Amino acid sequence: MKTIWFLPLVFLYFGLFSFGYCKNVSARPAVVNVGALFTLDSTIGRVAKIAIEEAVKDVNSNSSILHGTKLNITMQSSNCSGFIGMVEALRFMETDIVAIIGPQCSTVAHIVSYVSNELQVPLLSFGVTDPTLSSLQYPFFVRTTQSDSFQMTAVAEMVSYYGWKAVSVIFVDNEYGRNGVSALNDKLAERRCRISYKSGIPPESGVNTGYVMDLLVKVALMESRVIVLHVSPSLGFQVFSVAKYLGMMGNGYVWIATDWLAYMLDSASLPSDTLESMQGVLVLRQHIPESDRKKNFLSRWKNLTGGSLGMNSYGLYAYDSVWLLAHAIESFFNQGGKISFSNDSRLKTMEGGNLHLGAMSIFDDGMLLLGNILQSNLVGLTGPLKFNSDRSLIHAAYDIINVIGTGFRMIGYWSNYSGLSKEPPETLYAQPFNRSSTIQHLHSVIWPGETLSKPRGWVFPNNGKLLKIGVPNRASYREFVSKVRGSDMFQGFCIDVFTAAVNLLPYAVPYQFVAFGDGHKNPSYTQLVDSITTGVFDAVVGDITIVTNRTKIVDFSQPYAASGLVVVVPFRKLNTGAWAFLRPFSPLMWTVTACFFVVVGIVVWILEHRINDEFRGPPKRQVITILW
Repeated sequence: MKTIWFLPLVFLYFGLFSFGYCKNVSARPAVVNVGALFTLDSTIGRVAKIAIEEAVKDVNSNSSILHGTKLNITMQSSNCSGFIGMVEALRFMETDIVAIIGPQCSTVAHIVSYVSNELQVPLLSFGVTDPTLSSLQYPFFVRTTQSDSFQMTAVAEMVSYYGWKAVSVIFVDNEYGRNGVSALNDKLAERRCRISYKSGIPPESGVNTGYVMDLLVKVALMESRVIVLHVSPSLGFQVFSVAKYLGMMGNGYVWIATDWLAYMLDSASLPSDTLESMQGVLVLRQHIPESDRKKNFLSRWKNLTGGSLGMNSYGLYAYDSVWLLAHAIESFFNQGGKISFSNDSRLKTMEGGNLHLGAMSIFDDGMLLLGNILQSNLVGLTGPLKFNSDRSLIHAAYDIINVIGTGFRMIGYWSNYSGLSKEPPETLYAQPFNRSSTIQHLHSVIWPGETLSKPRGWVFPNNGKLLKIGVPNRASYREFVSKVRGSDMFQGFCIDVFTAAVNLLPYAVPYQFVAFGDGHKNPSYTQLVDSITTGVFDAVVGDITIVTNRTKIVDFSQPYAASGLVVVVPFRKLNTGAWAFLRPFSPLMWTVTACFFVVVGIVVWILEHRINDEFRGPPKRQVITILW
């Protein structure tokens, strides 16, 4: 009887053990295929290719992760072409890959993200900074670098820190440039600054010098002298060269370059004439904290490249992306995830021809792998690899460098935690959160023209729209406003107040005075104020009384001259005493009072003389009675 019960238990035990073993084998394949899609012949691509290859070697040689499963990465070049990127992504999907590292360009990322969403394959981009890719429209897009949303916040805070109110922007006219400028516009608006002029450059190569020169001439005619350059390296160097030729790298100008220039400075030794054309430029570079792992890898990098290719921040993020993916796959296997794919029923109806759409399949547990990627919490060469609720890496930070001579100098840092500071951000994370403007500081800057004086940031534009300021052409009270004879100029107290206020503004306000009235009689001030609402004038200056009806249609400045009834009297200090009550009685008043006494006495005498014996008698007695 015991044997009968024992045999089913043994069978059940070995059956369950066999089932579990088979599941583990299927969940831990010998090789996991991963794709890498970026521009191999670019500066970022050359660095990223070596960094990814070294990361794969390190992961596969590390016995503490993946436990026998090897990463196999296949690299393809997109050449920053949306069409080629889509084709290469579709080719990846035929090989049952579980994730794609890349792409590098925003144009490719937008297109490939749709494929990634449909087939549920996570996309880990170490080079795309386009802020619009962080939206919920692209759930399988994971940015393993910093978004331009943070970079443009850093630019906006720099502009606000130096007291400038308007900037001109030159950008490459593609998703990377347009969306970056859109983010900059929003960040400037939050600080009551603005983009006064922006101009795009075609993204295609071969933009001639004449086109760039025409563009820069338009920029030079604008009021803003603060220029933000958000382009590709080839276009950026061309802009600086032409700007140098036009004298736009001298005193009064401010140039702020985004991180495209930083990784070029880090990756290669630029020619002396290229460096000479961008002296005094401020550059943002993604901040990578110093660590022993980073120092060891950089030492190893020099041995790998022989010093011919420098490491930049994107190469470090590419290296960390491989490790991030490896840890996510390890967690994926530990949770029972399987590398399995299923056909998309929608593609069956489209079969035919040479497209081989049936070869593409959906990664069944793609959502599980994506969740493990977003829940990662490890430390890489670039610092903590952890995502916040917005799916962005925590501790976004940038170095602010100043191009000087044959190199550059650090003038400070920016982070989303502490803002602008002279100290590295990682030293401030342990301190209480404080974004007060009183603690925002940067080191001194050597500006274009080799000057230490902060540029004003604006000039009066040569082709800007002039504000039409209405001025009453009065016939009286010309001390307030009057037209200078023989000219279009005006003078007076009101004009002096207006010009003094304009000179205090931190930006240019071009204007012209327009007379209202013929000068022979005073014009109607109500009609003058109404001219603002009808668009005849942009503003009005003069001795205009603030009344209720006018305040309903226009805005007045604070009153700078008071009017009304006043009494002007002489003032002298008088001594007080017992007889002070007699001071109001002047001699004339005493005389008038005495006369009234006599008149009252005579009236009383006339009324009493006929009936009262006291008012009769000799004349002397009657006079005495009257006075009494």
